[in-house]
Amino acid sequence: MSEVSVQQANDRETMLIHTPFHSRSSALNKLNSWENWKGFMVAHEYDDYELEYFAIRSQTGVMDLTPMTKYRITGPDAEAYLNRLVTRDVTKIKVGRVGYTVWCNSDGQVMDDGTIFHLAEDEYRLCSYTHCIDWLMWSAEGFDVEIVDETKQVAALAVQGPTSCSCLMAMGLEGIENLKPFGLTTFPFEGGELMVSRTGFTGDLGYELWVEPALAEALWDQLFAAGKQYLIRPFGLYALDMARKEAGFIQAAVDFVPAEDQVRVGRTRSPFEIGLGWLVDFNKPFFNGRKALLKEKENGSRYRFVMLDIEGNKPANNSFILNKKGKVIGTVTSAGWCPSAKANVAFGQVDAKYGEIGEELITEIYYERELHWTKVLAKSVVVKGPMYDPPRRRATPPAPF
Repeated sequence: MSEVSVQQANDRETMLIHTPFHSRSSALNKLNSWENWKGFMVAHEYDDYELEYFAIRSQTGVMDLTPMTKYRITGPDAEAYLNRLVTRDVTKIKVGRVGYTVWCNSDGQVMDDGTIFHLAEDEYRLCSYTHCIDWLMWSAEGFDVEIVDETKQVAALAVQGPTSCSCLMAMGLEGIENLKPFGLTTFPFEGGELMVSRTGFTGDLGYELWVEPALAEALWDQLFAAGKQYLIRPFGLYALDMARKEAGFIQAAVDFVPAEDQVRVGRTRSPFEIGLGWLVDFNKPFFNGRKALLKEKENGSRYRFVMLDIEGNKPANNSFILNKKGKVIGTVTSAGWCPSAKANVAFGQVDAKYGEIGEELITEIYYERELHWTKVLAKSVVVKGPMYDPPRRRATPPAPF
């Protein structure tokens, strides 16, 4: 069997969708390490996840973002509909801006978090982790809006790191250095349009590039040609996970259970319980979950989200969190060593009466080396996020490299 035939056979066996960048990303994936992201085949690791992580922090890292679920919402009631759907005030997200938000069910439990792109008058794009078209359509009853799942119709790249702006400037995107955080703009590209937003999931200077699939390979080629002098390199989901923990970003289905996915009652969380209470705006009109969230604000929450600085360097994955008397008060949802911050960080859910900034807790860690398991009761301090927050993340224009 020829090499091409073998590849085609392997592709059929995966039953995963190739993104428009697959011809380029597969050529660079030396480990042939892939992951299923909502039905798409994306790189988990290209050659060395640690080097990929450091590309994000000291060079430019590029990740295929195409599988991110994307919905186009248009119509005269688009703003009113979104304002009814999500917890923050959508009227404050002006044209050419992006807003981070969450949306809840009627019990005030988080369905998902995501970003709202205000593309034009009465035109938005909602990006999320979960596939939520049914919920969006049910919530649209009575509103004059059209909702289209455009996930497969939009190819996207995350371009992150201190030299990311320099790469885009070298690519010929004039004025990109003036784009402010959470801003978006467009450029003509190969007979079509390239949209660029100053957004990302790494906590560093970074951008996301959005283009029609037919132009994806040209975008990849031009970006990597322009970024060669800046040591541009692709990164996978493993490196992204390291960066987002360091930046204090939570992830759906990891740090909280989306309300539609829960199997057992009581496993979901409200925005207040995952550290996103600042996204709940009670000054705007009625929105999904408002009554339940008002009641929770008055009576108190069940849980509190904490970020822990843990003694030592053993990651606290899936660990119990204890108070000083040794009683279990919560669990770790995400954990890892943060190379740039030089800290052993963990996100956790604890009983609401614990978790004040500066409070000392204990994390029960188990780790295995050479078939031998060791238990560590590590001193842990509740810290005010994020562990890594460089000034260049907000600088406009960013410093040249």
